[in-house]
Amino acid sequence: MFNVSLKQLSQQLAEKKISSVELTGEFLKRTRALNPNYNAFITINEAMSLAQAEAADQMIASGHASLLTGIPVAQKDIFCTKGWLTTCGSKMLSNFTSPYNAGVIERFNRVGAVNIGKTNMDEFAMGSSNETSFYGPVRNPWDVSAVPGGSSGGSACVVAARMAPAATGTDTGGSIRQPAALCGISGIKPTYGLVSRYGMIAFASSLDQGGPMAKSAEDLALMLNVMVGFDDRDSTSLQREAEDYLRDLDRPLAGLRIGLPKEYFAKGMSDDVANTVEATLEIYRKLGAKMVEVSLPNAQLSIPVYYVLAPAEASSNLSRFDGVRYGYRAKSYSDLSEMYRKSRAKGFGAEVKRRILIGTYVLSHGYYEAYYIQAQKIRRLIAQDFTDAFKQCDIIMGPTTPTVAFNLGEKNSDPIQMYLSDIYTSAASLAGLPGMSIPIGFGDKNRPVGLHIIGNYFAEAQMLNVAHQYQLETDWHLRMPEI
Repeated sequence: MFNVSLKQLSQQLAEKKISSVELTGEFLKRTRALNPNYNAFITINEAMSLAQAEAADQMIASGHASLLTGIPVAQKDIFCTKGWLTTCGSKMLSNFTSPYNAGVIERFNRVGAVNIGKTNMDEFAMGSSNETSFYGPVRNPWDVSAVPGGSSGGSACVVAARMAPAATGTDTGGSIRQPAALCGISGIKPTYGLVSRYGMIAFASSLDQGGPMAKSAEDLALMLNVMVGFDDRDSTSLQREAEDYLRDLDRPLAGLRIGLPKEYFAKGMSDDVANTVEATLEIYRKLGAKMVEVSLPNAQLSIPVYYVLAPAEASSNLSRFDGVRYGYRAKSYSDLSEMYRKSRAKGFGAEVKRRILIGTYVLSHGYYEAYYIQAQKIRRLIAQDFTDAFKQCDIIMGPTTPTVAFNLGEKNSDPIQMYLSDIYTSAASLAGLPGMSIPIGFGDKNRPVGLHIIGNYFAEAQMLNVAHQYQLETDWHLRMPEI
């Protein structure tokens, strides 16, 4: 039950081999046993989950079920969920019960999916290791001394430990893909604008995007079929014809051109990750794909660009959040000390304070043109690099992260090293491109390694096909940590 696909679970529910109440109860029982070890959930409300499961069973009995009806799904605690505590991993929202549902939650409710709980995350999604949460760090189920990645580390942990069949996450600079890689699961960040940001507590509005996390590419396709859609309450939402993301899963890969950015295969990648990625590329060669060297010359600037733009947007978003001025824009550098004092009084954690400081600095008088405007210009160059690369290839591949999961506390004293965890993922975010990570093996200390797949705009179905064909040849996505 805990290691079967979403499609198989749906079939069991349709054939009345198990009810949604029973299925949800089994996952809640597993969660009660495992969550104390991993701290992956912030909020569990068994009564509300079982009530949803009862309603789902009625939908199934009436013949109005869809593929996700009755399936338990964990929701990242960044999505406002009516009647549920919604904290965004912050002390500031530790008593906030949302009065409404985010667009993503509405879409899951509409098909009768069951919310099994709200997952732990870096405070306001600001982090790469899930160590900045007010509720404490999440632990990687493959090795509890290691981080699960962030900011969607709770969701990644929940899926890896099979406390839920699937979960939602959000990705600003890599926050779905990086924890998916470190926890040995599959996760996809869709093209910017495909998934509604309504009711998704903002970090950096021009980068944030919701997406699914699950065991396999097939499961991700099922989730995307629910999550993607236009929402007129979100000004960045894209109005496009609906797609079936399952449609191309079985297409052969013969003739596929895989672009390998020379910048991603240079220094910086650990040997264990490099060897695992190369073994994976060999499988793709056997499936008929052709490797093409491409160049992303400005990719090396993606981290500094990201850490100018994202904190600037975060500073503005937090200042407007719920109508309360939680952030402060300085007119000069000397105003930063006062801003810091006020943010400290509001209860921000250290990483949020650090990013507000950076954001306020780059937006302040005399620095806006020197930093923010220059970063926006480089962002356009990064996007153009991808446009040029996709003239030579169909899909871009490389490592998701430069190393396997690092130890809890290992990088807390060195923010730059922490930020470099997203060195391969942030460029696609800056360009608004879809990206995904799938498990491809294990590296140092038997910790998971992920393959990063980047597609052109709106190429999610093709990316899922590329991932699915690999998963038909391997079983890494079915591996479970010892509990």
